[in-house]
Amino acid sequence: MSSSPPVNTDAPAPASGLVATIREALRGSRLDYTTAPLGQAVIMLAVPMVMEMAMESIFAVADVFWVAHLGADAVATVGLTESMLTIIYTAAMGLSIGATALVARRTGEQDPDGAARAAGQSVILGLFIALAIAALATPNSSRLLRVMGASDHVVDSGVGFTRVMLGGNATILLLFMLNAVFRGSGDAVIAMRVLWLGNILNIVLGPCFIFGLGPFPRLGVAGAAVATNLGRGTAVACQLVILFTARSRVGLTLRHLGLDFTLMRSVVRLSGSGTIQILISTASYIGLVRILSVFGSPALAGYTIGMRVIMFALLPAFGLSNAAATMVGQNLGARRPDRAEQAVWTAGLYNVIFLGTIGVAFLIGAPLIASFFTNDPSVRPFAIGCLRTVSLGFVFYAYGMVLTQAFNGAGDTWTPTVVNLFVFWLWEIPLAWWLSSYAGFGARGVFMALTIAYSTLAVVTAILFRRGGWKRTAV
Repeated sequence: MSSSPPVNTDAPAPASGLVATIREALRGSRLDYTTAPLGQAVIMLAVPMVMEMAMESIFAVADVFWVAHLGADAVATVGLTESMLTIIYTAAMGLSIGATALVARRTGEQDPDGAARAAGQSVILGLFIALAIAALATPNSSRLLRVMGASDHVVDSGVGFTRVMLGGNATILLLFMLNAVFRGSGDAVIAMRVLWLGNILNIVLGPCFIFGLGPFPRLGVAGAAVATNLGRGTAVACQLVILFTARSRVGLTLRHLGLDFTLMRSVVRLSGSGTIQILISTASYIGLVRILSVFGSPALAGYTIGMRVIMFALLPAFGLSNAAATMVGQNLGARRPDRAEQAVWTAGLYNVIFLGTIGVAFLIGAPLIASFFTNDPSVRPFAIGCLRTVSLGFVFYAYGMVLTQAFNGAGDTWTPTVVNLFVFWLWEIPLAWWLSSYAGFGARGVFMALTIAYSTLAVVTAILFRRGGWKRTAV
């Protein structure tokens, strides 16, 4: 008897050519990601995920643009609040890792009820965490702003923004987590569309509530928070409607929301280690900023500009990485580990092409890019140096990103957590300190340490990935 997997007769015929495949991906055509041609499957998943991240990039720029019209205090309020929200974003991304791994594995096993139960437990966990954060943080918004260093004037004028953002944090957690459910099941285009809806509403409503356009009240900086929560809240409502009306591959019912402590432990285990993994990575930037601070404000400003541009460019690359996570989870569930591995190397190659192109653009166009943000002759050289030096590691980091998400998609969240701890804290931070302070490179030494760390991440994860232990991870 043949052991080959059954052919999915509901899958569309392979698209002829890259343009046709992209068109099918944006249309949301159904595809069996455990049997379709690898290149087509990766592109069909990656395109909507890349578009999703691109919209997130646009939203981040547009939101600050409108608030900047209110003055420095308003921008300071947003900056300080966003620093606090970093913890919530970290929890949201950690929850996303657990949800994607569990839903993808059950989908690959052809177990739609199991996928729905995993999604339901993720919803309950996300909602519980959001309510706990809101209950603790909202009444203490003024105190939290002061702890972050806000002046009395900033607190008085901006506490409304902070209170609304912290009180409405459920829209962040649920939006991230429910989109992870869609991605894990292979419905990446739904995740893209709901995020686009939420962000477009945010962009449109932002100036309306900030400046009081037409029938809208003038709320100042607090209006930005109201618009953000309305936009994201609408997206979450759409997500829930899609899930409960079975318009996606995962269909939720009320019985899936009943507490399942065994499954909840799996969600907590994966999400907890995933959260630690992301926290280790993001917190390392605090250490780099502390090292850079001794070289003065121009170095810090140049680094900030350079890294904002770099993160803007990296967001679409995370879309390709997320595609690899889904491919790994579903193909492990279908008991096709070799196909899962091939999918990761394919996604890595596509990411190298994308980030390699961006890296060349940064090397050539760094002076022009920096000029969009500053004309200060003391800041521009640091911004240019950051862009050029860090972009040298893009080809390596392209693989590092994909391989890290491949481990997460398999449910092996501890391996990338340990690698992040080693690469970013035991290697990057000491190296940045030594290169900048003792090797004579100054602020440029910090940029060099980032490039070396990115390259190290790729090499270490590639070695561990090729050993194949992730193929035997149970979720």
